[in-house]
Amino acid sequence: MKPATVKESPTSSITRKITLLTVAFIACVSVVEAAVSRGFDHLLDAVVRIDVREESFDTGARRFTGSIGSGVIVSADGLILTNAHVASPRSVELSVTLASLERVNATLVGWDHWTDLALLRIDLAEVKRRGLKFTHAEFTDSDKLYPGQTVYAVGTPHGLTRTVTRGIISNNRRFFADNRGVKGYETGLFNTWLQTDAAINPGNSGGPLVDEKGRVVGINSRGYLGADNLAFAIPANIAKRVVAGLSADGAITRSYIGIVPGALLDLEGFYSLKQNTGLLINSVDPGSPAAKAGLRGGDIVLSINGVPVDGRFPEQLPPILNIIASLPVGSPVKLVVKRGEQTTTPALVTEKLESRQGEEWAFEKWGLTVRKVSRAYARENQLDDDTGLLVIGVQPGFPAAVAGLERGDIITKINQERIASLDVAKAKHDDFVAKPAPTLIEAVSDRRVSLYILKP
Repeated sequence: MKPATVKESPTSSITRKITLLTVAFIACVSVVEAAVSRGFDHLLDAVVRIDVREESFDTGARRFTGSIGSGVIVSADGLILTNAHVASPRSVELSVTLASLERVNATLVGWDHWTDLALLRIDLAEVKRRGLKFTHAEFTDSDKLYPGQTVYAVGTPHGLTRTVTRGIISNNRRFFADNRGVKGYETGLFNTWLQTDAAINPGNSGGPLVDEKGRVVGINSRGYLGADNLAFAIPANIAKRVVAGLSADGAITRSYIGIVPGALLDLEGFYSLKQNTGLLINSVDPGSPAAKAGLRGGDIVLSINGVPVDGRFPEQLPPILNIIASLPVGSPVKLVVKRGEQTTTPALVTEKLESRQGEEWAFEKWGLTVRKVSRAYARENQLDDDTGLLVIGVQPGFPAAVAGLERGDIITKINQERIASLDVAKAKHDDFVAKPAPTLIEAVSDRRVSLYILKP
C-alpha cells in the first residue's frame, strides 16, 4: 500500500521559497560583511603614528620642536605615505608606532610640498631584528568617488592611535591653492582636493581616508579652523603618482613657464569668447619664460601644445597647470594666445619649477637666521638676481641685532665676498667661530645698501 501524498499548497510553497531566499540573502550579507571586516582590519594594521622632532630657524637661533602625525604603509618594503607638513627635510628624528604598538625608526625618502605629501621608510633591519610585522594598504580609484559616498578617516588625532571617524564625500573636486600652506611652501596648485565631513583633528594629518572595504581613497591633510565637519584629503590617484616619483627620485620635478591663471567665469563676454573656451592669464611672473615671450595679464590661452583648454571654473585650473608641470624641464611649449582681436602663437621653453621658499639656516654665534633667496622669490620681489640671504630672525643681544640687522634685510656680501650660496656664508660663520674677529655685512633693504659690522 503506497503512502498518501500530501500536496503542498501554493501559499506554503511561496513561504518556503521566501524563507530559502532570505536565508541565502543573509548568508551573502554575512560573507560580504566578513570580507569588508577583513579588509578594514587589514587597513588598520597598516596605519601608523608618526612622532617627529624637527628644527626651525625663525627666531634668530636653531630651535627644536616635536609633533605627532599619522601615516599609512603602502608597500611590502615599508614605505609610509604621510603629509609633507608632518615630515620634511627639517625633520631630524622620525619614529613610527606600528599597529602592534611597537615603535621603530624611520627615514625620509622624499617630500613634495606642492601636493602636501611625503614618503618615509621603516627601518627594515630593526623590524627584522626585533621580529616585528606589518601589513600595507591598497589604493583604489579616487576618480570614481561621488558626493554622498561613505568614507572613514583613520589616524592618530591628538595622539589617540587607531582612531576611526565616519563621514561622507562632501565634494569630490574642491579647489583651493595655499601659497604658504606647508611650512611656508606652496601647495595645492596642481590638484583638486576631496572634501569630507569625517572628523579630522590635529594628529590625523597623513592618515588615510578609506572606503568601506578599507581601500585608500585619499590622504587626510587638513581641517578648517573654526568650522565643523569641513576637512580635506589629497585624492588617491594623485598620491599614487607622487609615491612612484618619490620612491624613484626622492623628489617630483615639475616644469614652469610663469603664468598665474584665473577663472574666466562671467568674463567671456568682455573677451568675445564662447563659453568653456580659454584660460585667463591673471599675471605673469617677471623674468619667466612667459614674460620673455611677451605674455601679460589679460591674455587668453586658447590651447597648449595643440590641446584646447577650458578654464571657466576654478576647479578646472589645476589640471591645466598640471599639463605644463608634467612636461620634462626644457620642453618646448606652443601656446595659442588671444589678445584683443589678434591671435598669436608664442613658443616657450619650460624651466624647472621652484618654490619661493629657499633653504634656511641659523648662524648661532651671530644670533641670525636666514633663508636663501630663491629664483622665484627674486622674480616676485623684482630683485636683480637670486644671490643673497633673506634675514628671517634676529636674536636680541647678539652681534647681528647689536649691529642693526633686521628681519627682511637681504645679505648680499660678507667680508666683501658675494653670497652666491649658503655654503659661502657658512664658511664665513665658521671663520668667525674659530677666530673671532669683526665681520663686515653688506645688506639691501628697500633697494638701499647698508653696511653692518658684527663684533665678537
